[in-house]
Amino acid sequence: SMNPVHTPHSPESRRRRRGTVLVGALAALLLAGCASVAQPDPHDPWESYNRSMTRFNDAVDEAVLKPVATAYKTVLPQTARTGVGNFFGNLGDVWSFVNNVLQAKPEGALHSFWRVVINTTVGIGGVFDPASEMHLVRHREDFGQTLGRWGAPPGPYVVLPLLGSSTLRDTVALPVDYYGQPLGHVHDIPVRNSLTAVQAVDTRSRLLGVTDVLEEAALDRYTFQRDAYLAKRRNDVYDGNPPPEPDPADEAPAEPADNAASAPAKAKP
Repeated sequence: SMNPVHTPHSPESRRRRRGTVLVGALAALLLAGCASVAQPDPHDPWESYNRSMTRFNDAVDEAVLKPVATAYKTVLPQTARTGVGNFFGNLGDVWSFVNNVLQAKPEGALHSFWRVVINTTVGIGGVFDPASEMHLVRHREDFGQTLGRWGAPPGPYVVLPLLGSSTLRDTVALPVDYYGQPLGHVHDIPVRNSLTAVQAVDTRSRLLGVTDVLEEAALDRYTFQRDAYLAKRRNDVYDGNPPPEPDPADEAPAEPADNAASAPAKAKP
């Protein structure tokens, strides 16, 4: 009735050692798989912070911005909302004209200039948009795109509080964009704040359907939103014809050749 003694070379001991080796190998494979999945995106080295800020922005949007934008869209007729969008679009054309000039884009600069002139006068301060009926295309440009046109790289992806997706380059350009926009030169603070709030609500109301589709379609909303933003900004900088991105594998240094093959042959003693 006594328990058998297992010697180091007994069949039972060998089975136990094989089981331990198998479990260790499986654990190593799992850890290697997790490490490969957790490898950070080279465009998003601050992913941990960005995901936390995205959750904060989503919470603010769900509690404040989305309900206000939904009420705005429900109460205000489509015609009035179109007029509000035209008004702020006309203000944006002023800054687009400046950036088109800085980027040496004569067609975009001329279109932006005449859009502002026609919509401000015939369009009654930009509430109406007769310039579009005259086939004057809106060329949206900001200082972040101008920096990109001048050769500045986008830098890491970053999520800003309340403002959302950005890059390091676009974040550096924000103060210039704010100062260049006509709203930045409204000295009456209550009026400026009111106009800024209306612009934010109007913009959010136009994205209600987009966010609903995004929530249903994207497995990882954060990754989808990040990749879409980076692709759009790259497309904007290159006017819809971006060059192919370099393959990281092509930029990796070549592995050194085998020592036996590369080293010169030594004379035999």
